[in-house]
Amino acid sequence: MGFRDMFTRSMASEAPRPPGSSAPRPHKMKAVLVVLAAVLATVAAVGAVTYYLNRPIHLRIAVGPPYSDDVKVIQSIAQTFSRDRKYIRLRPIITDGTSSSAASLNAGTTDLAVIRGDIELPKDAQAIASIRKNYAVLWALNGSSKKGAIKKIEQLAGKRIGVIGRTQANVNLLKIILTQSGVDADKVQVVQFTTTGFADAIKNEKLDAFLAVGPLNSKITADAVAATTRGGKEPTFLSLDTADAIAQKYPAYESGEIPAGSFGAKPARPDDKIDTITFAHHIVARKSLSETTAGALTRQLFSIRQTIQSEFPQTAKLETPDTDKDAAIPAHPGAAAYVDGEEKTFLDRYSDYIWGSLMALSALGSAGAWFASYWRKDERVTNSNLRERLLEMLTTSRKTTSIDELDAMQAEADEIMRETLHCFEDGAIEEGSLTAFSIALEQFHNAVADRKTFLLDMSSKDPRPARSHVA
Repeated sequence: MGFRDMFTRSMASEAPRPPGSSAPRPHKMKAVLVVLAAVLATVAAVGAVTYYLNRPIHLRIAVGPPYSDDVKVIQSIAQTFSRDRKYIRLRPIITDGTSSSAASLNAGTTDLAVIRGDIELPKDAQAIASIRKNYAVLWALNGSSKKGAIKKIEQLAGKRIGVIGRTQANVNLLKIILTQSGVDADKVQVVQFTTTGFADAIKNEKLDAFLAVGPLNSKITADAVAATTRGGKEPTFLSLDTADAIAQKYPAYESGEIPAGSFGAKPARPDDKIDTITFAHHIVARKSLSETTAGALTRQLFSIRQTIQSEFPQTAKLETPDTDKDAAIPAHPGAAAYVDGEEKTFLDRYSDYIWGSLMALSALGSAGAWFASYWRKDERVTNSNLRERLLEMLTTSRKTTSIDELDAMQAEADEIMRETLHCFEDGAIEEGSLTAFSIALEQFHNAVADRKTFLLDMSSKDPRPARSHVA
């Protein structure tokens, strides 16, 4: 007869539980609740980790001046990122200009900034991308007479030069060009103009030359050149013969060429290629920005490059940062990893943490098993004592002369059986111990049944009450 069959028989023949005895514990329901709680906790943990790893990261980017092309480009990029639900989101912070943007990044009030490559850089600034390349364009107005016509930069000494754009950086650039060309910058008078309403502003100004800074296809530069054309006389574009020397001396600049016809085809302006210097507008980040975030931002920027350049063909030309070690603005490691194809995958970045977590969970599991075993130690000791008690009752049942005493021992055996089953379900005892208990219980039931039969037979021969005592 199996153990559970004996359990069924015992329960069917069990006497009512004595007052004060404990009711069976709902172990199965408890186990279900524990498993359910563990599943819910695991799902919640996975959900929390997934959200944390995929939550949008918002970065503040300083850009200016207000209403400038740079602001329009950055706002378009930010809107595209938001619309496409990108991992990195941008929040433009409008400043007075690139110098103010650089100061904002340096102060830590923004995460990114759009700055000119030829201004004083914030400390620890690292390049994410180049947003456009600018060319210095210098041209002279010579009127209808060739007498005293300005053909070279060296002839600008003592002249009045109009600089388009209110930023001091353009004036500083002009001084570098003049000084490197042998012209005393202090002997040149500079008049600055805004980029809007330029044509009306120069009507009452007597100027000899102009400087404009912008992309080759800049509408502002082309309009300025057209506005300074007087009496059908074409301006003279001045070639910077010292462009290579400036590039060697000032790392922010590179030598470049302005192709013929860049600012008008009929007539061609200029009518031949012109040597000059160039520099870039950069999106820079603080060195403390994580490599993962910087890499993701760079990847997102170049995933929408065609869209942005189609929307702003004259002002946006996204290029990857210079990853050379001697670059004027060092590339952020995250951006450099993207450019060089060395960007780390999810497993590359987090494999150490994953394996460490698995090892920690394994250790915690082992520790938990040890503690569980330790906490069940009392149950095992109690069950061992109960089994010994069952064996004692087995011996006693073969000698007793009272049926009432047998009934009491059988009720006690049922309680021992119930506690043993609880211990087994709790994991306090193993199946081998349960089998041993099953054999002892079966022997006890057999001994009780045999003893009752014997006592009842004896009582049928003896008229005295056998329930309380049989001689």
